[in-house]
This record gives sequence, structure tokens and C-alpha cells, in this order.
Amino acid sequence: MYIEHRMELFACRASRDFACKVVDELNKLDDPSEKHHLGESEVTQFSDGEFVPSFTDSVRGATVFILQSTFPPSENLMELLLTIDAAKRASADKVIAVMPYFGWARQDRKDKPRVSIGAKLVANLLTAAGVDRIMTCDLHADQIQGFFDLPVDHIYASKVFIPYLRSLNIENLAIAAPDMGGAKRANAYAKELACPVIICHKSRERANVVASITAIGDVEGKNIVIVDDLIDTAGTLVKAADVLMEKGAASVRACATHAVLSGPAYDRINNSCLKEVFVTDTIPLRKDADTSKIKVVSMTATFASIIRKVYNYEPISTEFIF
Repeated sequence: MYIEHRMELFACRASRDFACKVVDELNKLDDPSEKHHLGESEVTQFSDGEFVPSFTDSVRGATVFILQSTFPPSENLMELLLTIDAAKRASADKVIAVMPYFGWARQDRKDKPRVSIGAKLVANLLTAAGVDRIMTCDLHADQIQGFFDLPVDHIYASKVFIPYLRSLNIENLAIAAPDMGGAKRANAYAKELACPVIICHKSRERANVVASITAIGDVEGKNIVIVDDLIDTAGTLVKAADVLMEKGAASVRACATHAVLSGPAYDRINNSCLKEVFVTDTIPLRKDADTSKIKVVSMTATFASIIRKVYNYEPISTEFIF
């Protein structure tokens, strides 16, 4: 008996709003007669904190896309793993984890003795759960793709950020990296935008605590955009902005893919010399926070396009700027 190949899209709780927008974008791309919808699922919660995700809709024989960013708390990752397992046990043909933000990516190597490599552990957990493919955005370290023995679609936020920065028509633009590790990303942005690069050299006292920052490059009179993959406590970002302004920058903005924004991040941004901060919607902003300086540039259309192409076995190389 022939069973029609079909796509089913589901979302875990932390990324439901993002997933709804992806579905809306998919419906703009496909035939109006074939409307996509977000599949029905539920999570049963026990009083001790344990929970059980389950599908209300059948997924038998389907290509199942499960959308979930794995930002803290850790139950977001656990919910994704359990949902993947549920899909495999419900006889899904393929299970594709769409992880706009891949948590634990900062633990990509042993940077001191007797520490874990969290990103590799997460890769192993996803594989053990039964995932067939990973789709994610701006990994903290590109080599994490090699932690998997299955296809990884690594999407770059430059796809939306570079056209957005062009649309602002900023005069005397310069791109800055907040640390040496971000030099490659900053150089790629600067090449596309035909502007100079500034590198900030950072030294840390300990995690989330920056000791000092030094700027390398021509800063005087420039309107600078600091480019990074994520903003956590915003300590590095705010210090870098202060240093650049002290060296004669006309203005400083920031552009970061993942708005982790933990602890004092919102207050630091609002009280800083930063003119604007551009982030994507891979992680939702806190609803009770002052976001007057923060502009969200959506990644949902990009994810929708790549989901559609992956499902239809079409090439996705045109979706990448670098």
C-alpha cells in the first residue's frame, strides 16, 4: 500500500511562538491549497517536576520537524529529547530537530583540566534519542557540526542581518569583533558590507567577568556595529562599547544572533552607551524587560525556506551568505 509522504511540524513549549511564525512563512511559500499547521502535542506534568511530552496527531510515516531552542533551563533540552523519542516510537519516518539556538555550545572543548565537553554530550544525547538531522543557527563554534555523524544544517544569521544593516545606510560604518574569537565572523560581515574591521582583545578574570578590553583598528569617527553570536550577561558587549566610544567612535551598535540576556543584561544594555542592539528571535525576549534599545530581526522566513527545501530534497546552498 502506498503511503503519501508528508510533513508534520511540532513545537516544544519554549519555541511555540517561533514555530507558529515559521508555519505562517511556510504557508506563504507553498500552494495555498496545501496549508501547513502546527501539530497538536501536549506535555503532562507531574508534581515533582517530571514531564511527559506526547503527540495528539498521528506521525506514522511522516517527516517530523520538531522546533525547540535549548536555552536554559535545562528542561528545554530534556523536553526536546523526549519529544524526539516519542516521534521515533510513534513510527515517524524521519525526525528533524530544528534548534534555532543550540544550548551548551560554549562547552566545545577542554579549556582547562577536568571539565566536560557539553556540546559533544548534547550531540550524543540527540543522536541517542533518534534524531535524523539537525537544523540550527550560528553555533558558538563551527566545529560542533563535526560532533554529529548525521547531517547538520548550520544557518547563518548574516542572511537577515546583512540586508538589515545595509537598509540602515549607516555612514562611516565599521564592524567590530568583541573578542579575538569573533574575528572571523566580523571579517565576513565587513567584507559583505565593504567596510573596515576593528578587533577587541579581551581578557577574563573568570566566566562572565571581563578584566580588560583593548580595541585594535581605526575607531575615530566611525559608526561601529559590534557583531557576535550571542549576548549573555552583556558585560563584554558594554565594556567593548565603552572602550570604542572612549577611542573616538561616533556611535556604537551591536548585532547578535542569540539574545540569551541573563542576569543584569537588560539593565546593562539600557544604561550603556549602545545606541541600538539588534538580535534575532531564536530566543524570545523577556516580556517584563525594558527592550526599548533592542530591535528583533526575525529568522522565521529563513528557517521556513530551509525546512521546505530540506523536505523537498532541494539544494539549500543559496540560503547562506557565509
